[in-house]
Amino acid sequence: MNHALTATAAGFGTGLSLIVAIGAQNAFVLRQGVRREAVLAVVGICALSDAVLIALGVGGVGAFVVAWPSAVTAVAWIGGLFLIGYGCLAARRVLRPSALTVEAGTAGATSTAVAAGATSTAVAAAAGSRRRAVLTCLAMTWLNPHVYLDTVFLLGSIAADRGPLRWTFGLGAVIASLVWFAALGFGARLLSPLLARPSAWRVLDALIAATMIVLGATLIAGA
Repeated sequence: MNHALTATAAGFGTGLSLIVAIGAQNAFVLRQGVRREAVLAVVGICALSDAVLIALGVGGVGAFVVAWPSAVTAVAWIGGLFLIGYGCLAARRVLRPSALTVEAGTAGATSTAVAAGATSTAVAAAAGSRRRAVLTCLAMTWLNPHVYLDTVFLLGSIAADRGPLRWTFGLGAVIASLVWFAALGFGARLLSPLLARPSAWRVLDALIAATMIVLGATLIAGA
């Protein structure tokens, strides 16, 4: 039992160290959490995706990832271009603070809508926003080659050293991922008072834009 707890704790610490660093996925989860839009869906996608990738790594799939450098290169280009594009959209929001005020949430617009047609439009807009958030989250998670190299290969290699306890180690990493994304997504709402002004949103989006563009350029440069 002590060995199992030790392996779980080691997996938790290793997994946390790999995902806590500022990255495209974390920046996106933070922004969705602050805006309180599709937070549960985004957190669920990130945690479930990590669980799948960790399971693949612990199961020994990391060797196949390394064996296909051309696939990693293609993912790097696609993911890099996607991140740069998203970063440009964030930079555009920095230059257009009025858009930040509108995007702060749909609750106000919905509460002031008195006509049935206006309410339907608000609901449709919310559904479209949720759909975009889900698709963007999936792209940021699965089009990032670092996810495969770090989560699948690196964590899988570390887990392999645990022998029979490798799956216990992997379980600890999965728990770390769930705890982190839940804390980041649902805890971000505590920043809402700070980000009540458009100027604060401008700073946040500037940070997100810089993070996305730098990470995208880094992916392409290393392809």
